[in-house]
Amino acid sequence: MSTVARIVQSHGKAFIVDLAGRRYVATARRKKTDYAVGDLVEIVVLNEEQAVIERAQPRTSLLYRSDEWREKLIAANVTQIAIVLAAVPSFYEELLSRCLVAAEDADIRALIVLNKADLPETAAARDVLAPYAALGYPMLELSAKTDITPLWPWLEGQITVFVGQSGMGKTTLVNGLLPDVNARTNEISTALDSGKHTTTHATLYRLPNGGELIDSPGLQEFGMRHLRGDRLISLFPEMRQYAGQCRFQNCRHDREPSCALIAAAERGDILPQRLQLLRKLRSECPN
Repeated sequence: MSTVARIVQSHGKAFIVDLAGRRYVATARRKKTDYAVGDLVEIVVLNEEQAVIERAQPRTSLLYRSDEWREKLIAANVTQIAIVLAAVPSFYEELLSRCLVAAEDADIRALIVLNKADLPETAAARDVLAPYAALGYPMLELSAKTDITPLWPWLEGQITVFVGQSGMGKTTLVNGLLPDVNARTNEISTALDSGKHTTTHATLYRLPNGGELIDSPGLQEFGMRHLRGDRLISLFPEMRQYAGQCRFQNCRHDREPSCALIAAAERGDILPQRLQLLRKLRSECPN
């Protein structure tokens, strides 16, 4: 007889599920393991430690990335994605934009968290992020090692997934929010200008304010091959108003004459790097 549990950790083909406060190591009955942390799943308990996952219940949201070869599920049933950035190591602006597009596609609220705000390099990072705040994406500055309290109101009542490059301080944020968890952190490799991967699997934590938090492994890329090309403009808030205004119905917004997006970029109404990302996504998406 099956019962419903929650996936709270993902380890490749094995999962940790929570059933009324009791945890089991669970594997999928079928060969394909398309489950994510946050999923509600129907399980059959085998013994005091093990269970089998029969199927997942319908999701309210799913955040995932994809490339030419596979899809990688990040988190299910989340209401908010917190994109954690820092000035050191330097962050990839395109990765930020891709995460924002993914949030728009999944209809998940996005929050930009600029960590390590006490560093002198943060001023330059703030300037890079200003246009995204102008688009309406909320941005929060803090230093996880100094004061975590500004983040608490944003997490209350939300199911939030932390995403970002390695070294941005996601695990330090978790340690600040939940000191008893004592999640592992590593030093940043300044020679490589990137963080060492510390979180190797996604984990869900329950927060004392009623919210929940999913810490995910560091990202270096965010493929979006699953997106439909005809939906892309709708996933860029600053471009939606120009949909259907190009001279050609099948405009790729590259070199075509009378392209509304190119004209908007020339006026400064659209960031050139955002238009370039739209073009790149169009070339990546097969449909």
